[in-house]
Amino acid sequence: MAKAKAASTTQHPFLTDIKTLRARARKHIENGAVTNGYRADRATVVKLLNEALATELVCILRYKRHFFMASGINADAVAQEFLQHATEEQGHADLIAARIVQLKGEPNFNPDGLAMRSHAEYVEGDSLVDMIKEDLVAERIAIESYGEMIRYLGDKDVTTRRMLEDILAMEEEHADDLSSLLEDLGR
Repeated sequence: MAKAKAASTTQHPFLTDIKTLRARARKHIENGAVTNGYRADRATVVKLLNEALATELVCILRYKRHFFMASGINADAVAQEFLQHATEEQGHADLIAARIVQLKGEPNFNPDGLAMRSHAEYVEGDSLVDMIKEDLVAERIAIESYGEMIRYLGDKDVTTRRMLEDILAMEEEHADDLSSLLEDLGR
């Protein structure tokens, strides 16, 4: 059995030989982490990631406002949830910005046009329930847009896809948290 497995590996090698790998690594060294194996359209991926970055930044701002504006009998627990989500969204923004740089792009932190680049909206909300609902809508938008980006990337950019899958999982957790808060408030 071991001979059969070894024979099939030598007949159908799945790895590039070491000499070729070394030669490729020396070519286009200015591209850093982006090698010949990168199959996605880098400009498109950077554009999508800058939209995701804008979305995260808008969400951070909205969550921070909601944290400070939360009032009422249930406000303390809900405000802490808003603050936790803002902190986690900041982590997402940092990951996305770092990946943009790895792809030889420039993260767009320019506040001009931030709301236009963002998939989510910045809606303040008039009451605690309104704030939770607006945050839940934004999380649902993020879930949809990250899912589309993940499907677009497929196996063309595995690193970016995996990063987005991790962010998506947290966005789904946020949506679940917010949905539970609404239920707890009797809505």
